[in-house]
This record gives sequence, structure tokens and C-alpha cells, in this order.
Amino acid sequence: MLDDFFVRALVAGIGVAMVVGPLGCLIVWRRLAYFGDTLSHSALLGVALALLLQVNITAAVFVVCALVALSLLLLQRRASLSSDSLLGLLAHSSLALGLVALAFLPNVRVDLMGFLFGDILAVSVTDIAVIYIGGAAVLLVLVFVWRPLFAATVNFELAEAEGMNPARANLIFMFLMATVIAISMKIVGVLLITALLIIPAATARRMASGPEAMALIAIVLGIIAVVAGLFGSLEWDTPSGPSIVVAALIFFLLALLPAAGIIRRRPPSQGS
Repeated sequence: MLDDFFVRALVAGIGVAMVVGPLGCLIVWRRLAYFGDTLSHSALLGVALALLLQVNITAAVFVVCALVALSLLLLQRRASLSSDSLLGLLAHSSLALGLVALAFLPNVRVDLMGFLFGDILAVSVTDIAVIYIGGAAVLLVLVFVWRPLFAATVNFELAEAEGMNPARANLIFMFLMATVIAISMKIVGVLLITALLIIPAATARRMASGPEAMALIAIVLGIIAVVAGLFGSLEWDTPSGPSIVVAALIFFLLALLPAAGIIRRRPPSQGS
């Protein structure tokens, strides 16, 4: 069954959509889109280091993304700059470092467009295994930290007063984000990962009556976007990763139409 490249692409894309849905909801609630962009940009530096050191690319991307997330926490405590300035500094610096590092690998053939915009049609059975095993681990951990994460989103001080340790939950969330970016990089590329995280969640926000419902709807919308994008890519010979994001965007625009009859409810959150 998985011998067919298109079926492998569908299976891999659906696996990624199942993981990015709940995390995307947290990003939307917390207004952390720029944070997702920062980690996705740093993924290219992980690719370059993996090629330079001849280690596994997924593992290298995870390590670099995790280090960037930790660097953000340290800089927030020591630097006098605002969070968005620090995120911009880290995002563009890590992307530039990655591109410079790739320039020092003249003997290594690098599909830069594939890393930037994804190459879902080239996923292997091993890639699928990494996506589902890593994704299952992410969702399992997310289930355990969901309550303190959501409580910290609504009111950090109150969550801390109730002994939920929101700071630890936030740190775990950053590592989960690094994991998701590492396993989904091959699907939509480092420049489009944030779009797949945000757009289905933003669409689900207009439909859901509660946080858990929003997460489930985001998963469903992500899966539909993957299927529609891949079939659209096959039909019109367009790039697969961008096609998935365009499909997600179309669903978001449809959700804005008053004639769609969608109940506009939002879960209680700090970002509402």
C-alpha cells in the first residue's frame, strides 16, 4: 500500500495534521505566531549542521529549535528588548546562519527549495514512522500538560497560584513545538510550517464552542487541507507544500462568509 508515493504523501500529511492542530490552537490563543516562525526559520540551521556533521537531519533540527527556544527564555530575562524584537533577531539570525553554513558545503548537493517549501511527495516509510511515533509522543505529552498550559493562557498568575507550575508547562510546550517542526519540515518546509500550524486553528476558532472542540476541529480541517492540497497539486501540477497551505487558506476564507452559517464562538482565552 505504501509503495505508492502519493499514498505515502497522504499518510504523512494526515499524521502531521493530527499533531499540529492542538499545538496550533495554543499558538493562536497565546498569539505566538512569530515564535513559531522563529523556530521554523532556525530549522534550516539544523539542516546545515546535520549535513556538516553528517548526523540525522530530524534530530539536528530538533536540537537547534530547542536551543533557540531556550535562548529566547534566557534573553527575555537578561536583555532589555521586547519579545517580538528578540524573536525577530533569533529568526533572521538563525536563518542567515543556516544559509551561510550551507555555502560551506560545496561538495554536498542540497535541495534548498525542498527544505524551504517541503517535498511531501518524497517521504519514505521511515519518514512516516518518525512522523507517527514522534507525533504520538507529542500528543501524549500534550494531554498531560494541556490543563496547566490552557490555565496559563487564560491567566498565568492564577495558574501559578493554583500550583500548576505554568512555567514548566511553557517550557514543555516549547520542546513540543521543536519536535513538531522537526518531524513536519519535510511535509511543507521550514517557511510554511507556521502557516499549517496557524490557519486550521484560526479557522477552527470560528466554529468551536470550547478549547477541546477547537483542537479537534483544527485536526479535521488540517487533514482536509492536506487531502485537498495534494489532490489539487496532482491535478494542476503545483508544488505540494504550498498547495496544502493554499487549501487551508481557502477553508479559512470560506469560514469568514456569513452565508456559511458557522456559529462564531470562541473559547475563553487571553488572546480573545
